[in-house]
Amino acid sequence: MRVVIVMESTFKKRIGFLSFGHYGTSRGSQTASAGDALHQAIDLAVAAEEMGIDGAFFRVHHFARQQASPFPLMAAIAARTSRIEIGTGVIDMRYENPLYMAEQAAATDLISDGRLQLGVSRGSPEPALNGAADFGHVPLDGETAADMARRHTAAFRHAISGAGVAQPGEHAYLGGERLLRIEPQSPGLDERIWWGAGSRATAVWAARQGMNLMSSTLLTEDTGVPFDQLQAEQIQLFRDEWARSGNGFTPRVSVSRSVIPVVDEVDRMYFGLRSQADSHDQVGMIDGFLSRFGKNYVGDPSDIASELAADAAVQAADTLMLTVPNQLGVAYNVKMLENIARHIAPAIGWVPATA
Repeated sequence: MRVVIVMESTFKKRIGFLSFGHYGTSRGSQTASAGDALHQAIDLAVAAEEMGIDGAFFRVHHFARQQASPFPLMAAIAARTSRIEIGTGVIDMRYENPLYMAEQAAATDLISDGRLQLGVSRGSPEPALNGAADFGHVPLDGETAADMARRHTAAFRHAISGAGVAQPGEHAYLGGERLLRIEPQSPGLDERIWWGAGSRATAVWAARQGMNLMSSTLLTEDTGVPFDQLQAEQIQLFRDEWARSGNGFTPRVSVSRSVIPVVDEVDRMYFGLRSQADSHDQVGMIDGFLSRFGKNYVGDPSDIASELAADAAVQAADTLMLTVPNQLGVAYNVKMLENIARHIAPAIGWVPATA
C-alpha cells in the first residue's frame, strides 16, 4: 500500500533556478570560460527577476570547471537586482574559513538589502583527493571531515549572530574584556542559513540546530518508496523536530528538481531522449551509501505540470529550485524558465512575484 503524505507550507510557493556554473569548450557550450559562466549567471538572474522568478541559486564545487567562489557572483547580482533572492545550494563547509566567510556573507547580504539565502552542508564527493586539506583545513584528532564541516558551520553561525569571537588587543580601545565581533554584521542573516540534508536523520539534526532545510534530488538512503514520498517524510520529520526544538522563527524548506519542458525542435534535440531515459527514480551507491535519486521531469509542459502537482515533496516545500543547463546560454535558459513559469509552475500554486 502506498501512503501519500500531503503537507502544506506556511510560506507562499516560490521557485528559483539552481545553476552549477559549468564552463568549458565542449561541443555546443555557450560558456567557454569561467568569465562567460559568471557574466551569464548575472544576466540570467536579472532576466529571472524580470519574469517574476523568486530566486537565483548557485552550486559550489572546488577543483572543477564550475562555480567555486560564490560571494563575488552573488554581490554582483545583488547590485544588478532589487527583489530576487540570491543564494547557494550548497557551500561545502569543509573548505571554509568560518570567520572570513562570515565577513563575506554579511557584506553580500548588506549589498542585497537582506536577500541572501545561504545553503551549506558537510560536503559531497569532490575531484581532489583531499581538497579541504589543500585549502588548509584538517579535522581535529578524533574528528571526521563531516564533523569538521559542522564545526566550521557552528563557528560561522556564531560569528554572524553578532557574538564576540576574538580577544581585543591593546589598541582596541574597548575597555574591559569584551570580545571583538566580526564586522560587518547583517541582522537577520542568521535566520537565512539552510542545511543541505541528504537523509532523514540529517534533516532532524538541522532542525535541532535551527537551520532551514535544503533537500535536493538525492537522498543517501532508500526504503523502497518513491523518492518524492521519502523526501516528503524527511520534510515532515524536520518540521516535527523543529516544533519540538522551540526555535524562534518559522523555517523554510526547499527541494530541487530537473524540469525541462520540451516545446520545440531545439528542446527535442537536446533533451528528447532524456525524457525516456530519466523518467523514473534510480537507486545506486554514492559515497558508500545506498541512495535513491529522484527522476527528471522532461517532456510536454502539461504532463510535467500534472506530475509536479502530484509530487508530495514539491507540495510540502515552500521553495522549488529548478536546475538549469547553464552551458546552453542565457537565451535558452530564459526561454526554459519562461515556459516553466507560464505552463508548469501555476500547477503547484506558484504565482510570479511581479503579479
